[in-house]
Amino acid sequence: MQFTAFERAKQGTGASRRLRNTGRTPGIVFGGNTDPATIELDHNALYHALQKESFHASVLDMELNGQVEKVLLRAVQYHPFKPLVLHVDFQRVDEKTRLHKKVPLHFVGAENSPAVKNDKCVVNHVVTDIEIECLAIQLPEFIAVDLSAATTGQSIHANDLQLPAGVKLVTHGKPNPTIATIVAPVEEVIAAPVATTDDKKKKKK
Repeated sequence: MQFTAFERAKQGTGASRRLRNTGRTPGIVFGGNTDPATIELDHNALYHALQKESFHASVLDMELNGQVEKVLLRAVQYHPFKPLVLHVDFQRVDEKTRLHKKVPLHFVGAENSPAVKNDKCVVNHVVTDIEIECLAIQLPEFIAVDLSAATTGQSIHANDLQLPAGVKLVTHGKPNPTIATIVAPVEEVIAAPVATTDDKKKKKK
């Protein structure tokens, strides 16, 4: 996925505010063997790009001054209540850059599993993303969680995930965290109506 950035000449709070008033978003790109560079981007184009999952979890092509660099989105600052992007950070990467990055989980095949198809179970997504370690060129946009063989009462753990080559899980000390659980349907019990004092008087008559 490619986007265009422009050099930002002026810095500071006032300059950033004036920049936003013109429909631009300030940002910075760092890393690699080059000094950090202050940049600006078209706000509307950036805002729409941020709605796409791939913009957050894949290596991007940033065009700056006629040259294309490989970068990764590292941080986004939003306005507290307006649909406004205040600032973005990008990191330069190459084939030797090793990353720690959260990637989304895509749960697939649940509708064909014995638990959902036959037993009418519900899949409870305990987490929706997971942290991995890999080279930048190996970064997957997402990791699929295959639930097609899930059974009633089963728990899906991190060790059950099929990871791409070169990708390792980062679990921060948790040996095998739960990813999802298969929950049996809850039977609805209809309680019998409780007789009121008026009902009891009517029966006596």
